[in-house]
Amino acid sequence: MHTTTDSIHKEIVLRAPRTRVWRALTNATEFGAWFGVKLDGEIKPKARLKGPLTSCGHENVTMDMLIERVEPEHLFSYRWHPYALDPKVDYSSEQRTLVEFQLEEVKQGTRLTVVESGFDQLPPARRELAFPMHEGGWVAQLKNVERHVASR
Repeated sequence: MHTTTDSIHKEIVLRAPRTRVWRALTNATEFGAWFGVKLDGEIKPKARLKGPLTSCGHENVTMDMLIERVEPEHLFSYRWHPYALDPKVDYSSEQRTLVEFQLEEVKQGTRLTVVESGFDQLPPARRELAFPMHEGGWVAQLKNVERHVASR
């Protein structure tokens, strides 16, 4: 996939029906299982979900998501502060990036595309940290989704 300085684009074809992939993305418990976060709340438009990360040695960090769009079995998007891992830093004055998950039915199952955009709006020092971490992070997270939908 192509990447610019402002956005990251990744995709994977999952050998699972679109309904199954959708549930993995939009059920807060399932999202947390593959993403590594314990979210409190329901994924629905205009909702704000928060919860502690559950892996990678960042259990003291709280993820904060603002749900934007939920178009059943097609599009799910949210905004967050990327790579916001220092619990001593207040990220609230920074712009949030937009994460979009798009689902498309294909012959082999479901094509899942993730696009995270808005990195150019971050302070330069934060962007220099967040962008490369998320570039690799989305590769890993798509593999996590793949394992998750295959196991259930």
